[in-house]
Amino acid sequence: MKAVIEIAPRGSVFDVARKQLKAAQASPKYGADYHLSFESARTLFSELTPARIDLLEALRQCGPCSVYALAKTVERNYSNVHTDIGKLEEHGLVKRTPEDTVFVPFESVEIHLALFKKAA
Repeated sequence: MKAVIEIAPRGSVFDVARKQLKAAQASPKYGADYHLSFESARTLFSELTPARIDLLEALRQCGPCSVYALAKTVERNYSNVHTDIGKLEEHGLVKRTPEDTVFVPFESVEIHLALFKKAA
C-alpha cells in the first residue's frame, strides 16, 4: 500500500473515498492506497515541511524506532522531532506501536503536484 499526497479542491476527498470504497468492495484483496489531500501547494508544504519529509525518509530507512533514536539518527533536537512526528501522525503518515516506537506504514509515499494553467 502506498500513500498518495496531492492537491485537491475542497470536498473532492469524498470522491476519492467513494472510489476507494467501490474498489475495496469489488475485490477483497484490494489494498486501497491512502490519500491525503491539501487545498493548495502552500498548505501542503506548510504541513509537510522538508524536515518532516526527511523524517519520513529516515524512518523508511531505519525502520521502527523511538522518537529519541530518530532524533539522534537525523541529528536534530528531540523536541522538534517529537513535534514533527506528532504532525505526521495527525496526517496518518506515521503510526506508533504499543512499545511507543514510530514507523511509516506504507511501502511508498508519493507527492503529486499538478500545476494548473491560468485561464486565458
